[in-house]
Amino acid sequence: MTSIPRLGLYLQDMHVRDMVRYAQLAERHGFESAWVAESRLSRDAIVPMTAIATVTERIKVGAGVINTWTRNAALIAQTFATLDELADNRVMLGLGAWWDPLAWKVGIERKEPLQCMREYVEVIRRLLRMEEVNFEGKFVKARGIRLDVLHGKGQVPRNIPIYIGATGFKMMELAGEIADGVLLNYLVSPAYNDKALEHIEKGARRAGRRLEDVDRPQLIACSIDEDGEKAIKLAKKHVTMTLGQQPHIMKASGVSEDLIEEVQKAMGGWPAKPGGIERAMEIVPDDVVRMITASGTPTEVKAKIMEYMKHGCTAPLILLLSGDLEYAIKALSSV
Repeated sequence: MTSIPRLGLYLQDMHVRDMVRYAQLAERHGFESAWVAESRLSRDAIVPMTAIATVTERIKVGAGVINTWTRNAALIAQTFATLDELADNRVMLGLGAWWDPLAWKVGIERKEPLQCMREYVEVIRRLLRMEEVNFEGKFVKARGIRLDVLHGKGQVPRNIPIYIGATGFKMMELAGEIADGVLLNYLVSPAYNDKALEHIEKGARRAGRRLEDVDRPQLIACSIDEDGEKAIKLAKKHVTMTLGQQPHIMKASGVSEDLIEEVQKAMGGWPAKPGGIERAMEIVPDDVVRMITASGTPTEVKAKIMEYMKHGCTAPLILLLSGDLEYAIKALSSV
């Protein structure tokens, strides 16, 4: 069994059969959970989750995350109740507010994402409790509906925790108020977590809860190799791209504004000009990579993961930036 508490695996940008294979390997090595991303128009989360649930017995299977715009609340409840029959109390539902410009490109105007999320969580939770729901919200309508399940688990309430994938502090407050947990983002520093916890706790207090009542799994970007310097070098491209794409998060993580400006200038703006990322990589210090990722030897990566846990992460979810995922799973389960 792994010595890192509640270690999980975050799967994206790979063939669905590889997702299944790695989830099985993670289960054999004592990982608690496997989460499937659904961020771009690459792969959906439901099909890989179903495949993983079919061939595993213990590992929890999470959507990390699906959005609140392309599936209505009743369909999400129906889908996850069905997955719960297959996975037998191992399913976790992660909801996110999606992102522009992709939403705009498919004709969705993301207005009032906080209100939309609040309505989705309320209606989905009530449907999973097998209630008959009447609800007239701005984004969600439910007019005398309930999950019509006659076989399998029938009308038994489903124990499916609902997580909100949050990067902005207002969404974190909402997660603290209404969700079972918040799925914290990656490529942030442990110091960023401290700010996040303040907002999650603020929301929890509004609902008469404590911070400890809100689960806080976190994506942790990892690059792992016996040669620690090689691992740092492999992670640097992803860090550089994030400096260009999400400067507000980098500032909140403690990266200097001067460095961010230098990186963006070297890139030629975003999207980066041809060769811009490679030019910008040359000016990103190794210390910045170490600050916002868990990169290095297996021992160094474990130490960084534990640092995130000291700063509020309750379940580290390994997102490998580059390298051999099988090696990473085995290495982290044995150190």
